[in-house]
Amino acid sequence: RYDEKNFAQSLYGVMHEAGHGLYEQGLLEEHYGTPLGSAASLGIHESQSRLWENHVGRSPAFWEHWHPVACEHFPDLKKFSPAQISAAVNRVSPSFIRVEADQVTYDLHIILRFEIEVKLIEGALNVADVPACWNEEFEKMFGLKVTKDSDGCLQDIHWSIGALGYFPTYTLGNLNAAQLMRRATSELPSLESELARGDYAGLLKWLREKVHRHGSRHTPSELMKLATGEPTQSTHHLEYLRKKFA
Repeated sequence: RYDEKNFAQSLYGVMHEAGHGLYEQGLLEEHYGTPLGSAASLGIHESQSRLWENHVGRSPAFWEHWHPVACEHFPDLKKFSPAQISAAVNRVSPSFIRVEADQVTYDLHIILRFEIEVKLIEGALNVADVPACWNEEFEKMFGLKVTKDSDGCLQDIHWSIGALGYFPTYTLGNLNAAQLMRRATSELPSLESELARGDYAGLLKWLREKVHRHGSRHTPSELMKLATGEPTQSTHHLEYLRKKFA
């Protein structure tokens, strides 16, 4: 998505997709074209995109470094400090569009889609009735009234390309990202200061070693246990959200 009045939308979209790209680039070349040379799962893949987008891109350290560059291209930002910009990009407010959602409400967007998918697959909901079902459930969850389908059930490409069941991988990605970042921070004591200098080599090297190079050698749970000491847990993501937003 692109908004001439808000460059952050495009910035975080780029950082999200770059996270996917870094994972693909970190798979071992000698395994290319074999089952071993692919990602462990979509939930692991989305952990890489959500980690770079949110844990790096929406951190105060990120804006400490990139504030001068942002001001160079967008002079109006000179009126705001790095801390103020960081606060702005982390503002919590219910919104219609999933990819523009804050980290607190994001997973509600996923729950909505998942519940509709279950009804579709079970035959309890006809495709023609999806817009009405979406609008009703969305208003219950978010307190917002959908007035056009582009802000509702037609905002994503996933269902139109037959990717039913994909949306929960974003929430799995959030859980895995928080867990990986927590472990990386504990093993890399200087990580925050490195990020504040715009130095991402240490974090990327850690991810290469702990996640990328393994490809699909391990199941997602096994990979997370090897990387962090435990299978995927929800507690680390919830702790991260409470610490950041409470």
